[in-house]
Amino acid sequence: MTSVSDPADFAEYEAQWARVRDSLRTEFGDAAFYSWLKPLALASVADGRVTIQVPTRFMRDWVVSHYADRIRVLWSWENPAVRRVDIAVAGVKPAAAEAPAQPAPRPAEVVDLPPVPMAAPAPMTSRSAVAVAPARAAAPRAATAAAPAIVIADGDTEAEAGSRAAERIDQWSAGLDPRFTFDNFVCGKPNELAHAAALRVAESETVQFNPLFLYGGVGLGKTHLMHAIAWHIRGRNPRRKVVYMSAEKFMYEFIRALRYKDTMAFKEQFRSVDVLMIDDVQFISGKDSTQEEFFHTFNALVDQNRQIVVSGDRSPSDLDGMEERLRSRLGWGMVADIHPTTYELRLGILQQKADQLGAVVPVKVLEFLAHKIASNVRELEGALNRVVAHATLVGRAITLETTQEVLQDLLRANERRLTIEDIQKRVAEHFNIRTSDMHSARRSRAIARPRQVAMYLAKQLTQSSLPEIGRKFGGRDHTTVMHAVKKVEELAAQDAGFSDDIELLRRMLES
Repeated sequence: MTSVSDPADFAEYEAQWARVRDSLRTEFGDAAFYSWLKPLALASVADGRVTIQVPTRFMRDWVVSHYADRIRVLWSWENPAVRRVDIAVAGVKPAAAEAPAQPAPRPAEVVDLPPVPMAAPAPMTSRSAVAVAPARAAAPRAATAAAPAIVIADGDTEAEAGSRAAERIDQWSAGLDPRFTFDNFVCGKPNELAHAAALRVAESETVQFNPLFLYGGVGLGKTHLMHAIAWHIRGRNPRRKVVYMSAEKFMYEFIRALRYKDTMAFKEQFRSVDVLMIDDVQFISGKDSTQEEFFHTFNALVDQNRQIVVSGDRSPSDLDGMEERLRSRLGWGMVADIHPTTYELRLGILQQKADQLGAVVPVKVLEFLAHKIASNVRELEGALNRVVAHATLVGRAITLETTQEVLQDLLRANERRLTIEDIQKRVAEHFNIRTSDMHSARRSRAIARPRQVAMYLAKQLTQSSLPEIGRKFGGRDHTTVMHAVKKVEELAAQDAGFSDDIELLRRMLES
């Protein structure tokens, strides 16, 4: 086996390697170059076999997985005599390799690297490949050169090395619930925007909006939509790396990386995914170090045009304890609100859930549950599960009476106290005015009459005193409330239509 012992010959190979790296930089961009390609160093050349060293095993795996083919092609264009390229970790001797005498690589290229953000490399586009290939193809030697094989220093196959990072990511990613798919998601007016945005992200091969931020109260379907996105993407393209985890899990893994001094691997692995999904981002509020790492991960993925999906219980601008720069970035893309469920949506969810359980549930029972349990979908489905399970285990038919008996604790917890704010909101909606008009000084009849109705209902349906009611209506005096109550009573006695409006509002508020 011959080796390149002449420094002048080795310098020629270094010049070729420099041109290869320049081509890689042109194709993949500066961010990927400085993160993954600049640390590569030409270590040795022997009998048509080139050894390139990398600082870490993980970096070697990533280079083999994402750049091996391109390095092989570019070397063949530069020098047909190179038949094989070894990717080796510094300090690990390549298998079956001799120790040729040649100039040692410059230490600065291998070890003494300035710290740079580890951004995931952008995939090579067809346009970038075409832009470089014609210039190299002009050389006659490129037409007949056989591309050298890429091998790995310690015996792994290329496929094994390329899958190792993916396996680590899969270990970190939380399991997906098979029940949470788009097919099982009941869409209605309160969640139609969030559903449409999630479906667009799941079906698109390119990034539509980055990030997609879903927010809403507890049990309204945020997690369901995130799982549905992941299932849909995996079904369409299993090769795409999708990571779903809670913000708490992200924080735990970051703390673990700090503890074991493995932050570089943490950065590299998270920034190598195609779709990153973080649930309940509000849990990292006040966690400055975790926010800092998530901020840089966010930027790296966006720069590489990778999709990010985030959920929270509030809109980005309302996340207390979150850094301003992170709140700003979370609000960059599409922010979709999931509103509290309506009666119709709750009834639809219950009907679908009953079908999935294979249970025959009377419509009256479903209507009763949809009417009484308005807090969140999770509690609603749990109530139906309890009713069906009781009927199955005890052998009693599902009736309205048994439902009330089984769910008496849950129903009692959902009995809420009517507030003046509830009355103001309901009356404003009924008369098509703004809730803020209830507190304003405007005296036009279109505003003053609904305000008087709201004061009347507050007196009838709450335990609040007249001064308390007045304060809730823009700091008005108790005599103003007394006048409103008297006026509404007079109008109801004179106008049957007005009286019907009052009775309708009362029933809506009491139900």
